[in-house]
Amino acid sequence: MTVPQSPSSSAPLADPPAAPRRYRAIFVSDVHLGTRGCKADFLLDFLRHTESETLYLVGDIIDGWRLRKGWYWPQAHNDVVQKLLRKARKGCRVVYVPGNHDEFARSYLGNDFGSIELMAEAEHLTADGRRLLVTHGDAFDGVVLYAKWLALLGDHAYTLALTLNHWFNVVRRKLKLPYWSLSGFLKNRVKNAVSFITNYETAMVEEARRRSFDGVVCGHIHHAELREVDGILYCNDGDWVESCTALVEHDDGRLEIIDWTRERAYSPLEAWQAANSRTAAAEDEDAVRPPVPA
Repeated sequence: MTVPQSPSSSAPLADPPAAPRRYRAIFVSDVHLGTRGCKADFLLDFLRHTESETLYLVGDIIDGWRLRKGWYWPQAHNDVVQKLLRKARKGCRVVYVPGNHDEFARSYLGNDFGSIELMAEAEHLTADGRRLLVTHGDAFDGVVLYAKWLALLGDHAYTLALTLNHWFNVVRRKLKLPYWSLSGFLKNRVKNAVSFITNYETAMVEEARRRSFDGVVCGHIHHAELREVDGILYCNDGDWVESCTALVEHDDGRLEIIDWTRERAYSPLEAWQAANSRTAAAEDEDAVRPPVPA
């Protein structure tokens, strides 16, 4: 079986989609609504130009960790929530599998919110009969599992990288260059980070094998990947902070990683202008205010 590889930042830009693309299933994770690094306008554009029978939200959709430290909820983040609710109302099955940054949602597992199902994990059956475990993946991150304070320290360092990434792309936009993930570039070139990603992938694959799944769909490490490891399919849908990627299933069961910075319906400059036009709405009293743990 030929498995598509992860998207390349050097790939040529695709023509903007003229009509919504239809998929059997879509998987997105690590949106981090409530943070300045969230590419909400890119995600909203993606949601507007895609349709699916099932949409899996694979954790870290809302960043409760950051919201506890300071409120940030612009209109673009509100629009993403409303779009997800609208998809659920119109018949798309929306499944929300919380992660470590939105762990507060785990208190509501088994409940439906606006027709969105909350589950600790999910099982997805592809059109060609493969059983996939759907889980955020934080339970397999030793830092998060065994020493939360170390994870928070890492979060601060990661925030710094994202800040540098933001200003780097401000300059690129002024030069009319496409979006590029500096933090992702650095992460892929740090030996320890690469080692961690490899160990994480191994842990996820072994869990799928132990439970007799054909593959696993996860997020958490902000590193999109789609490949087969010793007969088990490893699928990481990436994130909407750095790379703006999603995993999709076609009607025939074929899986693919979509990089919306390459296939978006509007340019990074337009996305940036849209985001800035919403600044005045950041304090909007009508904004959706997700539950945040005390």
